[in-house]
Amino acid sequence: MNSELREKILNTISKNSRYSTKELAAMLGSDETAVTNELKQMEQENVICGYPTLINWDKTDCEKVTALIEVKVTPQRDMGFNKVAERIYKFDEVESVYLMSGGFDLTVTISGKSMKEVARFVSEKLSTLEYVNSTATYFVLKKYKEHGVEMTGEHHESERMLIIP
Repeated sequence: MNSELREKILNTISKNSRYSTKELAAMLGSDETAVTNELKQMEQENVICGYPTLINWDKTDCEKVTALIEVKVTPQRDMGFNKVAERIYKFDEVESVYLMSGGFDLTVTISGKSMKEVARFVSEKLSTLEYVNSTATYFVLKKYKEHGVEMTGEHHESERMLIIP
C-alpha cells in the first residue's frame, strides 16, 4: 500500500470519479498498474464504497424535494446508536445518516417527490420506530454547493465592494 498514492487518488476521484486509470496515472505521475491495484484494494477494503453521480435535479423535469431530519433517539443497550442508525438507513428513502454531537443524535437526509411524501415517511416510518423520541424536519430550498461542487452554474466575481481610500 502506497499511502501517498492512495491519498492522491482519493483526493482526485472525490472531485471527479470518471477519470480512467490511465488518466489518473498520468495526472498523478504514477504507473497505471499501481493506480489500478490501489483502486481495487481500496474497493475491497471499503475505503471506496461507490461512485455516485452528483445530479443537479433543479436542471431537470423531475420533481425532487430534499429534507434534513434531526432525530433524537434512545440508544440501544449494548449497541449504542449503531443499531438505531442501521434500522433507519435501511429505509429506501434514506440517502444518508450521520451521528451528531449537540442537541440531537442523528441527521437523516431523504429525498422524495413532494413535501407530502417526505412528511409521510417521517410520520409513518421514522417517528413510529420505538427508539425515536422526536424529529424535526427541514426542507432544502436551494442547493448552492454539494460535495464540493457548485450547483448554481453561476460564477460571479467577488461580490465584495471595492473600497478605495
